[in-house]
Amino acid sequence: MTADSCAFQSADPILREVLRDVLGLTQERVAEFDADTGLFGHLPELDSMAVAGLLTEIEDRLDIVIEDDDVDGDMLETYGALLSFVEAKRKQG
Repeated sequence: MTADSCAFQSADPILREVLRDVLGLTQERVAEFDADTGLFGHLPELDSMAVAGLLTEIEDRLDIVIEDDDVDGDMLETYGALLSFVEAKRKQG
């Protein structure tokens, strides 16, 4: 997938794919995520060690740059918060 085609694709399915791949979650489990689904502190697979890998993979697949200052507990608290963060970063492009 090129960066151009990625720009026209919703971040939601890509973000779900990243969470599935990086955290080793099943497709069914990730498909059930809604905006209020807890992530950090709720998913045992998403521990402090997994955060760096998750953010790196999000950067790579969604062609965004996540600065250290961008990372806080709020952005990783729920699926909806992470999706909103990613979509905002893509708009900054």
